[in-house]
Amino acid sequence: MLFNSIEFLFFLPIVFVFYWFVFKSLKWQNLFIVIASYVFYGWWDWRFLLLIALTTVCSYISGLLLLRYKNDRHKSLIVCVGNVVLNLSILGVFKYYNFFVENLALLVKSFGYDLGWTTINIILPVGISFYTFQALSYTIDVYRGKMEPTKDPISFFAFISFFPQLVAGPIERATNLLPQFLQRRNFNYEKAIDGCRQILWGLLKKMIIADNCAEIVNLIWDNYTDYSGLTLLIGGILFSFQIYCDFSGYSDIAIGTAKLFGIRLMQNFNLPYLSRSIPEFWRRWHISLTTWFRDYI
Repeated sequence: MLFNSIEFLFFLPIVFVFYWFVFKSLKWQNLFIVIASYVFYGWWDWRFLLLIALTTVCSYISGLLLLRYKNDRHKSLIVCVGNVVLNLSILGVFKYYNFFVENLALLVKSFGYDLGWTTINIILPVGISFYTFQALSYTIDVYRGKMEPTKDPISFFAFISFFPQLVAGPIERATNLLPQFLQRRNFNYEKAIDGCRQILWGLLKKMIIADNCAEIVNLIWDNYTDYSGLTLLIGGILFSFQIYCDFSGYSDIAIGTAKLFGIRLMQNFNLPYLSRSIPEFWRRWHISLTTWFRDYI
């Protein structure tokens, strides 16, 4: 389900009403968030739910095992590395296996050899990188002693599958997002209004700026030999606006939607095109992803 789709236009208010006015206790709110998130994610293909459920269960169990072996550093390391390897293996197979097989086969073929390897006919699960990185942050932070593992499976499922940031980020740290599902949340009118404003701002960037720039950019790129250098330069500039407004627009919608449910997500873009250097640009671009690599790689 896309943020700028008709389905989401009906989905969001229904979830909002049930969340605040029907399921008022913390446990039921979290359970409803899990159900709504799985409906949201499974809208593309219900088979995607099997992968996110597997990642969630394995990461939850790893947290409990790390708690059990808290005083045994060797066993804790085995549990942490095991869960990290498992999650990265799932990510690698579904997202990168075909890419590496195809390119390695082409490289070897250039030397006159044929590996005879075949690719896998699989659909790339939407947002698999985001929820995998989020799950990994939990396991690593628990191992490092930055947080206590949770014994509440419903809250943990809500943390991994929270639909506003499930498919496009921000990639939240367990230390920030998970505790919010363990605390009672009260409806705040000012935050809800602020969230609606941010959603509208995100939709404007995505649907008005990014999508319209995309039409011109695609026209230029599809026939680039027919245009002058100036036209190609304009196409490049419009593409920079397109990609920024696309990514940041989705992030704004995610952050604004989360506010409607009393959840605070981190800022993901901070005017990157006003940066004075390339390192500063990357600190301002997709902040949750770049800081995740800085903290965990």
